Amino acid sequence: MPPSSNAMPTSLPTSRRQLLKSSACGVGSLALAGLLADQAQADIRSGDLGQRPPMHPPRAKRLIFIFMQGGPSHVDSFDYKPDLIKRDGKSIEFTGVRFNTFGQVSERELMKPFWKFRQYGECGQHVSELFPEITQHVDDLCFLKGMHTEGVAHGPSTLFLHTGATNLIRPSLGSWLMYGLGTENQNLPGFVQLQPSDTKGGPRNYSNAFLPSVFQGTAIGRANRSVEQMTIDHIRNRQLSEVDVRERFQLTQQLNRAQLDRRPQEDERLEAVIRSYELAWRMQADAPEILDLARETPQTQQAYGIGEKATDAFGRQCLMARRLSEAGVRFVQINYADESPTPRWDQHSNMPKHMVHARATDKPVAALLADLKERGLLEDTIVWWGGEFGRTPFSQGNNGRDHNPRGFTSFLAGGGVKPGFSYGATDEIGHEAVEGKVHMHDLHATILHALGIDHEQLTYRYAGRDFRLTDVFGRVVSDIFV
Repeated sequence: MPPSSNAMPTSLPTSRRQLLKSSACGVGSLALAGLLADQAQADIRSGDLGQRPPMHPPRAKRLIFIFMQGGPSHVDSFDYKPDLIKRDGKSIEFTGVRFNTFGQVSERELMKPFWKFRQYGECGQHVSELFPEITQHVDDLCFLKGMHTEGVAHGPSTLFLHTGATNLIRPSLGSWLMYGLGTENQNLPGFVQLQPSDTKGGPRNYSNAFLPSVFQGTAIGRANRSVEQMTIDHIRNRQLSEVDVRERFQLTQQLNRAQLDRRPQEDERLEAVIRSYELAWRMQADAPEILDLARETPQTQQAYGIGEKATDAFGRQCLMARRLSEAGVRFVQINYADESPTPRWDQHSNMPKHMVHARATDKPVAALLADLKERGLLEDTIVWWGGEFGRTPFSQGNNGRDHNPRGFTSFLAGGGVKPGFSYGATDEIGHEAVEGKVHMHDLHATILHALGIDHEQLTYRYAGRDFRLTDVFGRVVSDIFV
């Protein structure tokens, strides 16, 4: 368990040991440390979003997470398994992980990949025909092929990916990052979700939970809505003059402050409301311009696939993510999310549909990687691509694959990770992680480490115990860093 702490885990001017050694009264020194800790916690609770120093030298400043909801098949995309091809159609025994088959041993028929693999780049990474554009960037990517996670259904696994818990109300990764590091741009949210899903965890995937409300993520758009609605409603009032708008804002804040003075017992929630109104006011200056993709050149929009039927929606998300990140947003999540009622990559009986989703996302993701690199942003930005789990090497239905939390692939880019590198492995048929295993807790710990945070020290006291994103687990996968 990490050491107990009531305060933000930042370094004090002197350590506790130094205070005890230099003070004539040890009790007084302890009292001073407690007061300093209380003050730091009070600053957090008051909604202070200013930048806070990292715990150690960071490799990256920001994170972009490209969430492929539904579980893309690793054995059909990035995890090449010759033995699976050779043994196509053969039945072997598997121990079930799903509902009525959990823990039971049954025979299942192996099914080879639907697409051919080739090697690409100087690193020789195998990639299937699903992702012809991403193949051009394999020398910049770090593949994690020994991923495994908790939960066998989309809801719990998606919640675990975002919060480190399958069924409890816990803060999301983005909220923890905001709590630990603050934001670079006071005129924009520090944590943004683009087109998030209303299901499979829904708002809990970007919730602050028991952290102060100011660390809640900001959703822009919603899954299953038109991409044209990927904006912030009423960001400007075009019916009133700037003077009238300012006067109304000031009056609203005066009333809010009066409420705060009358109800000090609710200071945290009311202060969060006041701070959120102040942020909304400041956003009017920067957000409209940043959210306006028309300011990009036609060549840039074309590179992201904007204007093309297959790639327009996701291309807009990827370009928006680059603009927000460039403007100082700490964490942007791009969601290739719900295709109601089934998550998009969730093909239990129609694996060929993976090609539809690959065509929608391949070009925009490749363009984002190229754009970040060209602008010099990839050096201090971590790009994370992945789903909540993978898919089985055996068939389900006629030509589908079941959920597989035991082994799958994600990839990282930028932020000091080794380029053109492959870490870990599943077994000979791609069913279970066996080498270089990276649990989702480990990936969370590693991402926090790259951003300058010790995952064991990023704690928050609630209900009598210290909570952290990785609970009591997680290790930093140091082998993937340069």
